[in-house]
Amino acid sequence: MTEKDIKTASKFLSLVLRHNPEAANVIPDRGGWVTVDTLIAGADIPMTKELIAEVVATSDKQRFALSEDGQRIRANQGHSFPVDLGLMPMTPPETLFHGTATRFVDSIQAKGLIPGSRQHVHLSPDENTARTVGSRHGKPHVFHVSSGQMHRDGFTFICSDNGVWLTDHVPVGYLK
Repeated sequence: MTEKDIKTASKFLSLVLRHNPEAANVIPDRGGWVTVDTLIAGADIPMTKELIAEVVATSDKQRFALSEDGQRIRANQGHSFPVDLGLMPMTPPETLFHGTATRFVDSIQAKGLIPGSRQHVHLSPDENTARTVGSRHGKPHVFHVSSGQMHRDGFTFICSDNGVWLTDHVPVGYLK
């Protein structure tokens, strides 16, 4: 399999497992899991178990997880449909980071961070990762989030299996 095959498969898995399961005619369970065989059968691109395993193993962002038996797959975070990842609330680091494009700064400074079409706001544990995320959408801007104070004030945080911190929203007063 080529690098192009892996990239194409990764984009397809993101579409199906994070946003549009109907694109492969699959129905995720409550935890976001779908069977690999059903996914392959519904894919409109060439897809094999080996290719899926390669995407999961080599994804630098670790967007996907295979079940222990390798029979099911899900996205680790970023869903735009309801999913219970089964993660327990945790105490976040004192500061987390959110990368965005500069064109969104004014809106964020007015409304805070909201999940938009996703279930959660995504926060990075380090500034460099946040800058990389922001640069995918244009000239990057990084917000520092007072996550420790948010937690002490009663906000809930969970950490996905790939290290992305998730929360429902971040009010303006916690952004720098």
